[in-house]
Amino acid sequence: MRSARFALAWPAWGARSAGREDPAQGRGRRRGGSGTTGNRDSGTRGQRDAGWQRRDSGAGAAGQGPAVCGGHGGGSPKQSRPEHAAAPGAPGPEGRRAPRAVPGTGEGGTWGRCRIYQAQVLPLFRALGATGLLLEYEDTFPYTGPLEPLRAPHAYSPAELRAVLSRARAQGLDVVPLVQSFGHMEFVLKHREFAHLREVPALPNALNPHKEESLALVKAMIDQVMALHEGLEWFHIGCDEVYYLGEGEESKQWLQQPDNTPEKLCLAHIKAVASCVASSYPRVTPIVWDDMLRGMSEQTLADSGVPQLVQPMIWDYAADLDVEGKVQLIEKYQRCGFSKVWFASAFKGATGVNQSLTLIGHHLKNHLEWLEVASRTPPDVLEGIALTGWQRYDHFSVLCELLPVAIPSLAVCLQALKNGGYSEKVKENVEELLGMSNLEIDTYMSTSLGTFPGSNILTLVTQVSFHLKSSVDELLERNRYVTGWFSPYHRKRKIIHPIIMHLFQPDAVSLLSKWNAVVQDLQAAMEQVFPQCAIEEWMEENVHPSLQKLQQVVDDLDEAIKAQN
Repeated sequence: MRSARFALAWPAWGARSAGREDPAQGRGRRRGGSGTTGNRDSGTRGQRDAGWQRRDSGAGAAGQGPAVCGGHGGGSPKQSRPEHAAAPGAPGPEGRRAPRAVPGTGEGGTWGRCRIYQAQVLPLFRALGATGLLLEYEDTFPYTGPLEPLRAPHAYSPAELRAVLSRARAQGLDVVPLVQSFGHMEFVLKHREFAHLREVPALPNALNPHKEESLALVKAMIDQVMALHEGLEWFHIGCDEVYYLGEGEESKQWLQQPDNTPEKLCLAHIKAVASCVASSYPRVTPIVWDDMLRGMSEQTLADSGVPQLVQPMIWDYAADLDVEGKVQLIEKYQRCGFSKVWFASAFKGATGVNQSLTLIGHHLKNHLEWLEVASRTPPDVLEGIALTGWQRYDHFSVLCELLPVAIPSLAVCLQALKNGGYSEKVKENVEELLGMSNLEIDTYMSTSLGTFPGSNILTLVTQVSFHLKSSVDELLERNRYVTGWFSPYHRKRKIIHPIIMHLFQPDAVSLLSKWNAVVQDLQAAMEQVFPQCAIEEWMEENVHPSLQKLQQVVDDLDEAIKAQN
């Protein structure tokens, strides 16, 4: 890819903050299909990790490698919130999302271990070609004062966040914070203290653009984030998927006035937020997601004054994106007055709301399509590309692929962008960097364990995802001795034939012992990377349903045997 920035979005690790929430909060998907991307499975946003690569004048892709960016703690992909990385010329959003930390935890505690993982993985991101980190903090930022309710129990402390930013700078990674300021405001508007600022009272996703207090809230959030980040060049203000805009009572009244439209309402708020950034931080350029802008007329965009204030980040996570449509969209944005654009791809978190494994081939195709778009974009227009890695589809959805599981996908995508395509040589480079002997692109299964940070998590998650449920179902639903002689009827009444018991009890006990050992290893591996709340959530969603079912059968067997004796 021509001289550009590759950014990675860092994911937010896991659990959502509890307490002080409004009971009327909604559960929508975080970023549903707007624009050309369709639903999240074909390119939505959610909580994410992302990386980006920046395009610098006079610098080639080889010299200015990809950057890594971060995501928020409860995001969705676009249509899901990703963890992300970015490619040449763009900062990225895994999150809507950034890692979470427990305030006051010492180096030997959970977040001490998580920081060790960060120290290991950031150099890998840089080696793979990332040049920046896009950090969507959401509720993992250490907000204080009136904003303290936004801060999750596992949020970073200021010292922990400074340490992360210092490590990023040491690796030559430019940091781009992302603070949602219009849509995807669930982590703010779910709280009683801020529920009165909703566009629609029953829905916590969008901010009411008519209230002065709404802009004051956004400015306060931006100011606190800015205070902990030094030397920023860009600041991402979100503004994507502002669902139900115009459906609040104040908006309905405003729209009844002559010449007022939903597009003008949207642009007015984006301009207000961008103007706040410009006036308080004149050296910082705001970035916005572009989906709310795509369908607007050139005249409406040009007249709004927004193109002179922000740089749009065009996102699409599909494997078969419309290249010609993207080229035409970029040309339209140029005519409207936007001086630079960013791209946003996805290396994970965009193919299923509860996806546990990452299919590299899908994401590689997405990046190859973006390379084609870049080849038809003027060099002085493309600022960079963010490789997003969404961790949640929205603040209320479950976790999708974990960052360690998706590192091979990230590596393939970054290296493809850096080298202008994918080849056997690129594959060999990735295998060497990750310590893998046989990288699989078109299947979830991999026979190579790898030596990259968190590779043991990928191995164990693959084992659980492919074999736990199927092995338990095979024993409990297709073993004739269980279905015929130890059905729910028998178990309830503690009835079992002594001969039949010996035909399947050893298998049940052995299978339970095997999976308990695997889960114990996975738990230990995840503790080196994630806070306990994220581990508990992943286990409850992906392990407990099958394991508890197997445990219950073994317990029922014991009870039946005791009853017989």
